[in-house]
Amino acid sequence: MINLSPIILEIEKRAALAVVRLSDPEDALPLTEALLKGGVSAIEITLSTPNTFEVIHKVSTSFGKDVLTGVGSVTNINQAKQAIDSGAEYVVCPVFKPEIISFTKKSGIPTIPGCFTPTEIQTAFEAGAEVIKVFPADCLGMKFFKGIKAPLPHLNLIPTGGVSLTNAGEWIKHGAFAVGVGSSLMDKKAIEEKNFSKLTENAKILMDSIHQAKN
Repeated sequence: MINLSPIILEIEKRAALAVVRLSDPEDALPLTEALLKGGVSAIEITLSTPNTFEVIHKVSTSFGKDVLTGVGSVTNINQAKQAIDSGAEYVVCPVFKPEIISFTKKSGIPTIPGCFTPTEIQTAFEAGAEVIKVFPADCLGMKFFKGIKAPLPHLNLIPTGGVSLTNAGEWIKHGAFAVGVGSSLMDKKAIEEKNFSKLTENAKILMDSIHQAKN
């Protein structure tokens, strides 16, 4: 087993990464506050959000240690650098690119690469990834996690894609290190209507599912 970095230990503790894709960057602060009220305190602001790096800076400075702020959808070193300079505490990629892992490690920032096959996951681990995002997880299912961790128990896996508000706990029971949750948590209509209390309700349901599984 490897010694996990403080940020990765925080991700394990907080258990859920909210995958945030916004059309209006002004929604970032009220959305983050709503999620925090519901118990979700780690967010991944994807590069599809307009002015992503400004949003990361705003969220990280506004909420400090209360919220673990990361960047998502990173596919090159330049994007990773800009995000880290803006305050991102971790980097999430949809694919496995060893050069990004190597670069962020020099800054003391963990990268969570997206992988799909056992070979790719193990290769990412050997390249220095402490945690690997299994994406898209709905194509593989929960049994994949139990199956892969039997011969490879050292791997820390986060499913993204296919995690709902109510099945998040089941993913944890099947060996997930934490879960990545996007559309089921980020109610698009509620965000458009500025109904951020709906996100608080969603976050509570999600975290209840996780807490029940852990207890």
